Amino acid sequence: MNPETSGASLFGNGVEATEGLLHRELAGVVNVLEWVGAGVDLFAIAVMLIGAMRFVIGFVRAEFNRKENDRARQINHERVELGRYILSGLELFIVSDIIHAALSLALSDLVFLGLLVVIRSVISFFLDREIREIREDPEK
Repeated sequence: MNPETSGASLFGNGVEATEGLLHRELAGVVNVLEWVGAGVDLFAIAVMLIGAMRFVIGFVRAEFNRKENDRARQINHERVELGRYILSGLELFIVSDIIHAALSLALSDLVFLGLLVVIRSVISFFLDREIREIREDPEK
């Protein structure tokens, strides 16, 4: 194995990352940042799970509402709230991906990061648009 490589890509795609000054001279900082990135990932997952749990609780409550218009309004409100949690989680995942790519130094990881950011941004765009539509007509 080449002494200038770290042996693995941070994104797990099998391409070895070149070790640079950051990894040689500031290995402790790199280690801390890897933990920070993992912590951001876990927090993003927690945010989405909290949103999902709140949605399920709100949805069940709305289903027991006898008035059809109130039920639709409550369900749409819960959808908007769930969308906010999903958007927040996606934004946190982008932060984590940037941290991982900055530490990796592999070109393939930068390309992978770019694709992830594009995909997550497109999802965020359409989700945000749907949330706006629901807000404009909550009885839809």
